[in-house]
Amino acid sequence: MKNAYLLFFCLFTSSVLAQPYTLLIKGGRLIDPKNNIDALMDIAIADGKIARVAKDIDAKDAKQVVDAKGMYVTPGLIDIHGHVFYGTAANHYLSNGLSAVSPDGFTFRVGVTTIVDAGGAGWKSFPMFKENVILTAKTRVLSLMNIVGEGMRGGVFEQDTADMDAKMAAKVALENKNDVVGFKVAHFQGPNWKPVDRAVEAGTLANIPVMVDFGGSNPPLPLEDLFLKHLRPGDIYTHAYTLLPGNVRETIVDEETGTVKPFVWEARKRGIVFDVGYGGASFNFSQAIPAIKSKFYPTTISTDLHTGSMNGSMKDILSIMSKFVVMGQDVPGVIRASTWTPAQVIKRENLGHLSVGAIADVAILSMREGNFGFYDKTGYKVKGKQKFECEMTIKGGKIVYDLNGIVSPMGNN
Repeated sequence: MKNAYLLFFCLFTSSVLAQPYTLLIKGGRLIDPKNNIDALMDIAIADGKIARVAKDIDAKDAKQVVDAKGMYVTPGLIDIHGHVFYGTAANHYLSNGLSAVSPDGFTFRVGVTTIVDAGGAGWKSFPMFKENVILTAKTRVLSLMNIVGEGMRGGVFEQDTADMDAKMAAKVALENKNDVVGFKVAHFQGPNWKPVDRAVEAGTLANIPVMVDFGGSNPPLPLEDLFLKHLRPGDIYTHAYTLLPGNVRETIVDEETGTVKPFVWEARKRGIVFDVGYGGASFNFSQAIPAIKSKFYPTTISTDLHTGSMNGSMKDILSIMSKFVVMGQDVPGVIRASTWTPAQVIKRENLGHLSVGAIADVAILSMREGNFGFYDKTGYKVKGKQKFECEMTIKGGKIVYDLNGIVSPMGNN
């Protein structure tokens, strides 16, 4: 009897040891824009990396198997405009303040594995942001550092051009290359190019892009000058589809003719990045619908995540992606703008794809069928029959979110 038990134990142990993969995703529609894959494929993961991509991988070769039949399998989503420098200071807005959110609570559940905090921290507050958020989050958190040293504290702090120090910003960015992917200009009110020019100076010194939330001025500063005279190819114009009241910011679509302005097309050819940055008040269907009909699709899809936007019409990145599908952009294009393209924009080409050897950040999405209403801040509503829903999120080969228990056997992988 002992010999029989010993034989069984040896066979079982050798079988387990022979399994080369920790996790296998089977039967899903893989959309991997970098590698031009849009097909039914299996993906095997080992040691936190993509180990194999093939039409049919034997389930016996994996310790755990995910049944992704009928689902989309994509790289982990990358949200390049969020606000996750959360804290307890009541008067600090999005810099160690109460309106920013804890990343892990609002990323994995919607397929996001990487989020970029857009301007919450400036060079003065970056050490606190790194210690309290970047180093403690399970989500991969990166920073677009604010050109204002105090960061996004709101009010007079963001109007202080004396606190916009390009050299100090570049110095801190270069000292934190793993964490800082660019600079941010935001909320400046007035006919002054100094914030943009200081950020571009810092971006040039550190060789990283600049994201511009163009603030406001009456009359508005011309977008054509911003795109063609002040920004560089690779710099990012966020809140691309917004119409603000009071004639304080020019739009990319002529509201009277419903056409994308010629200089906007020229800016795109020049390499200006057009980011959604949906936010609480920064998206209008009156801008987005004619733009999408003209095939002026967003370069990158992002949320501008904070407590105001997530409880308004924005909801989350999957809701935004669903809106662009409803407006007529194809699913592969929406996936590209949420994965590989943002990875390129922030110069993190090790992310946003599922090549063999790549970090195993994966989102598994279903397309829920039903009757859905997608509305903007004005209350304008578009009806749709489909909506993305996150079934599973995998970061670095580990399952960090599983909505319906689609992995077998259940348990830690």
